[in-house]
Amino acid sequence: MNPAQAYILSKPEPWRTMLIELQAIIKSTVPEVEETYKWNLPFYMLDGKMFCFLNFRKSFIDVGFPRGVQITVHKEALVGGEKRKNLRSLRYKGLKDIDFEILTDVLLNVAHRAVTNV
Repeated sequence: MNPAQAYILSKPEPWRTMLIELQAIIKSTVPEVEETYKWNLPFYMLDGKMFCFLNFRKSFIDVGFPRGVQITVHKEALVGGEKRKNLRSLRYKGLKDIDFEILTDVLLNVAHRAVTNV
């Protein structure tokens, strides 16, 4: 089992189910992503560039975007980067909080910007 999958499966419920769901959405929305394990987190790379990561915190899960300040859609749903000026994330406290449309729009926006170098 790869370290990213081990990270996801080691988390308690309901977080594990949420991480699995988010992982599936990321991989199905942007099939070209490469799942890696970086900084002790499941990390997704696109064309050799940092794309996004999953981060379980005590009371929520972040889908983090290292260059999130460049995202041009659903800015109102993005959370600032906790003293990291470029990072933005979508934060989920429960499975019902995951808005598929917003998440996929943001993933596609980041993917487009990564491939077109915008």
